[in-house]
Amino acid sequence: MTDSKTVLITGTSSGIGLAAAVAAAASGWHVVATLRDPGKVGALFAAAAEAGVADRIQVAALDVTDPASVVAAVERVVAEHGRLDAVVNNAGAGMVGTAELLTDADVRDAMEVNYFGVVAVTRAALPHLRAVGGRLVTVTSVGGVVGQPFNDAYCAAKFAVEGFMESLAPVAATVGVRVSVVEPGAVASEFVASQQLDIPALLGAAGPYAPAMQSYIERTVASFGDAQTSADAAAAIVATLDAAEPPFRVQTSDRARDFVGTKLTDRDGSAVQALTRDWVEG
Repeated sequence: MTDSKTVLITGTSSGIGLAAAVAAAASGWHVVATLRDPGKVGALFAAAAEAGVADRIQVAALDVTDPASVVAAVERVVAEHGRLDAVVNNAGAGMVGTAELLTDADVRDAMEVNYFGVVAVTRAALPHLRAVGGRLVTVTSVGGVVGQPFNDAYCAAKFAVEGFMESLAPVAATVGVRVSVVEPGAVASEFVASQQLDIPALLGAAGPYAPAMQSYIERTVASFGDAQTSADAAAAIVATLDAAEPPFRVQTSDRARDFVGTKLTDRDGSAVQALTRDWVEG
């Protein structure tokens, strides 16, 4: 990619988004790194400086749940740089719980951040991506393919994103825009910590689901013990941005590929149910 290429990335204060911003800059992109709270740029600036790419990263405020903020951020990029070549939808938030333990507000919050925010950014960016034959890359999750215990709302939102993008991709291609989804599995980043989970409180409020939740939490903690790094996941995002012919669906590790593959070959759902049942039965 040439120095004139500009990419807007959402959710860059930490984790995959931060790593993707730095990696994209290192690959030659001019990066507009957006985050809801511009005051939380310390880690990003430090990582960019360490990588020697601070001059290729510009920070901007963007709250994906605020349509006015989305439009303003996109329009500012185009006004300042003359074009927008790519977008990486990365901003997201977890939501642990199951149907009886979640409120309507919990479910709506998960959808606002993880789904409607993606839709808003995509809608605002598409006219500009169409103008240059650009790229739209959305970070979903293996949880956008395989429904996971105690992730009802989160997986529902990520499933929605996958359906949205899978439907959009062939239409966008007719006007020159390539659409891809990137599906990380367990990533050793601040994403889990950012949920600020009070595990004793969760278990205390779980009622009849407490034994299953205990098993799920123990399994999840163990899975993050050997998770891939944010930098590894970011490398898959940037490779998708840079590819001459990017695939629609990209997993960020062999582990993620195997996990997603279980679902994509599971016609009656029995293989997935056997897999995830083990997470909650101990």
